[in-house]
Amino acid sequence: MLHPPSYVHGASDTPLLGETVGALLDRIVARWPERPALVVRAQGIRWTYARFAEEVERVAAGLLALGLEPGDRVGIWAPNRAEWVVAQFAAPKAGLILVNINPAYRSHELAYSLNKVACRALMLPRSFKASHYLDILLGLAPELATAPAGRWRAAALPDLRHVILLDDEAAPGTLRWQDIAADAAARERLAVVEAALSFDDPVNIQFTSGTTGAPKGATLTHHNIVNNGFFIGEAMRLTEEDRLCIPVPFYHCFGMVLGNLACVTHGACMVIPGEGFDALATLETVAEERCTALHGVPTMFIAELEHPRFREFDLTSLRTGIMAGSPCPIEVMRRVVRDMHMADVTIAYGMTETSPVSFQTVPDDPLDLRVSTVGRVHPHVEVKIVDEAGRVVPRGTPGELLTRGYSVMRGYWNDDENTRRALDDARWMHTGDLAVLDDDGYCSIVGRLKDMIIRGGENIYPREIEEFLYGHPDIQDVQVFGVPDAKFGEQVCAWIRVRDGARLTVASVQEYCRRHLAYFKVPHYVRFVDTFPMTVTGKVQKYLMREAMVAELARTAAP
Repeated sequence: MLHPPSYVHGASDTPLLGETVGALLDRIVARWPERPALVVRAQGIRWTYARFAEEVERVAAGLLALGLEPGDRVGIWAPNRAEWVVAQFAAPKAGLILVNINPAYRSHELAYSLNKVACRALMLPRSFKASHYLDILLGLAPELATAPAGRWRAAALPDLRHVILLDDEAAPGTLRWQDIAADAAARERLAVVEAALSFDDPVNIQFTSGTTGAPKGATLTHHNIVNNGFFIGEAMRLTEEDRLCIPVPFYHCFGMVLGNLACVTHGACMVIPGEGFDALATLETVAEERCTALHGVPTMFIAELEHPRFREFDLTSLRTGIMAGSPCPIEVMRRVVRDMHMADVTIAYGMTETSPVSFQTVPDDPLDLRVSTVGRVHPHVEVKIVDEAGRVVPRGTPGELLTRGYSVMRGYWNDDENTRRALDDARWMHTGDLAVLDDDGYCSIVGRLKDMIIRGGENIYPREIEEFLYGHPDIQDVQVFGVPDAKFGEQVCAWIRVRDGARLTVASVQEYCRRHLAYFKVPHYVRFVDTFPMTVTGKVQKYLMREAMVAELARTAAP
């Protein structure tokens, strides 16, 4: 029997939305002004859509009043809080491009991100947990402390003009969030700007690392993220009656698109349990707010299910949600359905460059397919699976997954070379993932062409960590790879060749990384070696290193 080719187009009777982010919000507010829009427990915020829109309008006009122009980039370096959600809608309403900066970033990554896209403004809190954001920024730009807001210039951050502090207490050189002013002239300017916007304009830059090491700024449009959020909500069967608990980070598409935009496109309520993930706070929020939906990566759901107080909470209001970021063990899915009452929970697959979702299960899919596959293609998205020569393979045959359609990014910001590598002449996005498409159109991800590590839902690219460690004066050579981990899916492992005469310890390497890299990129395992396994042509064989580490860890774990 001949199998059909591994190509499928996501047909739909529902047309794409031809709206900007601002126009979408205006439409939803007009329809449901008094419906709850945003609940942020930590900040005591309970806003209707009408109240939320007022704050968005104030900030949008206020950003223009600062002198920012349409097309300027505005960074946000913060954990989940109300200001993040407001900025997500205010920046595009003003024609500005919001730049998502991972709150775990440190000085090395922050400077690169801000300079790569020439950020003109940066929003940040003073601190969160062990992250002292303002201190890190002052370390990069000490000029901030010696001049009035908007009038300083930093040698290390030459494009930055405004720092907006998400704090009640002012700091030298900064403007507080509540001080953003929108007078009549600014509001008139906002109306003019909005009238000139196109839904194909860039609206968001999200950094994603690559095999070449340096993070790349995936540039997304209004059309990309508005429609992806809408069809994600459709798959979840969201309505204005739903209340979605969003413990996943906003800086990532999971929180921003699968969470916030999925809600707003359907008039549902965004419920924020805290600035960072906390299993107890999430359970409390779902129970107290009677949330009907909950998002998370598998490790989040596991932490909630295994919390010692889990049985105290009434979670019967839950119906749906999304589990994504890494493969879900079937037993975890069964417990989520049974013990958390999420009978309609869905699985989603995608990548930042595709806004992000390309495949998603739906509530009608059998439970085994909601674990063994990532579902079927999203509406209005094309996919094909190809061999090394670029030929479409038959169904059931593994190959590289390519996607095309409305959701594919404009490209990487100011990076034509990497854009050409990712997007071919026919606008197919090369995902780097190995996949299989069955005869019913369900897709299974079976491996990765790219040498990527997925730790607890965070995509980590070894080359970035390797290039950073090459800068250490005592490191001669380094190879970074992932090893299996029961809790996080994978952990980062580094094999290091030390320079002659130098002395390094595991702790010193980890501390060096911890000072400059996000915590999830810090190698969990460090081994000092004399040589790496190589092919006869001199190519490093990481799979042999991985096998050796797996064997070593198995020996040490044995009783």
